Amino acid sequence: MMDNLRAAANNVVLKIILALIILSFVLTGVGNYLIGGSGDYAAKVNGQVIERAQLEQAFQSERSRMQQQLGEQFSALAGNEGYMQQLRQQALSQLIDNMLLDQYAKKLGLSISDDQVKDAIRKAPYFQTNGQFDNAKYLDLITRMGYSADNYAQSMRQQLLNQQVIQAFGNSGFVLPSESDAMAALVLQERDVRLATIDLNALQAKQNVSDDELKEYYNQNKNSFIAPEQVEVSYIPMDAAAMQSKITVNDADISAYYDQHKSSYGQPERKNYSVIQLKTEAEAKAVLDELNKGADFATLAKEKSTDIISKRNGGELGWLEPDTTADELKEAKLSEKGQLSGVVKSSVGYLIVRLNDVEPEKLKPLSEVRDSIADKVKQEKAVDAYYALQQKVSEAATNDNESLASAEEAAGVKAAKTAWFTRDNVPAELNFKPVVQAIFDGSLIGENGSPGSNSDVINVEGDRAFVIRVSGHKPEGVEPFDKVKDHVAELVKRNKAVQQAKLQGEKLLVELKQGKGDEALKAAGLSFGAVQKMARAPEDSQLTESVFALPHPQQGKPVYGMSQDRQDNVVLIALEAVKPGTLPADEMKTFAGKMQESAIGVTFDSLLANLRKEAKIKMGAAEQQPQ
Repeated sequence: MMDNLRAAANNVVLKIILALIILSFVLTGVGNYLIGGSGDYAAKVNGQVIERAQLEQAFQSERSRMQQQLGEQFSALAGNEGYMQQLRQQALSQLIDNMLLDQYAKKLGLSISDDQVKDAIRKAPYFQTNGQFDNAKYLDLITRMGYSADNYAQSMRQQLLNQQVIQAFGNSGFVLPSESDAMAALVLQERDVRLATIDLNALQAKQNVSDDELKEYYNQNKNSFIAPEQVEVSYIPMDAAAMQSKITVNDADISAYYDQHKSSYGQPERKNYSVIQLKTEAEAKAVLDELNKGADFATLAKEKSTDIISKRNGGELGWLEPDTTADELKEAKLSEKGQLSGVVKSSVGYLIVRLNDVEPEKLKPLSEVRDSIADKVKQEKAVDAYYALQQKVSEAATNDNESLASAEEAAGVKAAKTAWFTRDNVPAELNFKPVVQAIFDGSLIGENGSPGSNSDVINVEGDRAFVIRVSGHKPEGVEPFDKVKDHVAELVKRNKAVQQAKLQGEKLLVELKQGKGDEALKAAGLSFGAVQKMARAPEDSQLTESVFALPHPQQGKPVYGMSQDRQDNVVLIALEAVKPGTLPADEMKTFAGKMQESAIGVTFDSLLANLRKEAKIKMGAAEQQPQ
């Protein structure tokens, strides 16, 4: 698997490209796996220890991953002790499964090398930009997934190992042609049906209901008419970004910032190198002799260099900074323009290096960066003013807790006030989790719905903050009958219509099965529509399921049934014909392959279950829960 990578790595350019990303693997190799050893293990699997540190790391990684995926919704789960314990147990169960698979893979002689892991990561399309591995994208994506570089590499190793085990099954598994043909015939089957629909809305419009019926329904279903908790809120907003327009910046401010941050506006020394790469030391010495006798470097590079990338440019590598310069180039110790190295031994052969040019370290002039510095200074001043305002408003709101009047004076603005709203329709300007939580947790609400205390300053993302006061409160409660009477009437009429439609449908179905359907349908003002084809779908409706549950019809004799569509209309079904599913030969191969994958997956799950059954698994003291 690594042959292609080794071949591609045999040039200095690729080594330079990979210089930065290799650090992430070197530095995260085995460090985290050396934690532990105290004897306080999480589990032992056939005598092999899973350290508690490994479990904590796996648990935190899964927790971080879920937090990234769920965002604000994760907080509710994180506060559920039972759920978090379950998540911890799942992490431990996965570690045990992985160790069982590792042990089984060793019995089969399977293994995954570090190079295979690195190769798989570098080849993953989602870590690439323009077909090349992008280390910044790699680190960003795995961080957002809740992984460190070490954790992700370990996860990739486990995936590759699992694939090897699966392939071991896949090479011996097969699906008989008759099995795939039969499955295709069933799954892709089509049915010809005609439908007659009893319109529920039409029946509902004809229903009559009395006040006694409505009150009875209301009394029996009061929990369906709950009015949610409502509040009115007064609030003072504070926004650092909005304060920037009031900030002024002078030349002295800009010059002071520039003097304090000169390192941010400099460019390190850069060198432009050319190389000729050769297989043997003798070849390198021969080329060096030619160069010393006046031969053209670029011409020899194109003719004799084994570095397939740089030779196209006459050996030139371009401008390099110290952090992206390969060690072999540094070892040449070239400092003067045009200087030529001796023969330099490297991991890819022997090099002759020339320093084409040197660009010394330099500092960007203030005039070039003045505008960007002005923006930064203005932003910093705005943030400082923002936090000073927070402190001032917070003190005023705390000292005068009976209203927002003092806080308004401190902020220099009048408090805004909302209309009544519930937790489900919070105004956009206040729809931040910390603000919503403060409003509805009850701490700001007085007795009997009266105004309570002012909040402290509530910070939200984007350098924004609020001081809020709940000025009105209506607790959750049952809506009075008079307020929901019209809604109750529609519900009762709907229920009556459904019952009438089902009763009518059942009577018509009996008539159809007795051969008297034409007259009965005509009397009911119904008729079957044109023939339509129905096929199975991933999310079949009740109607589709009913159609495919009917027995096959005999020639010229439809089979009848009854169901409901997605609008709850009652539907009479006449099943006319059943056509087995078929596929072209090339698509059948793909279909059979999917069946085999499914069969392999079942086998793999069975293997894992058997490994668990036969294994000696001992849980650590704190993890002793049923597995």
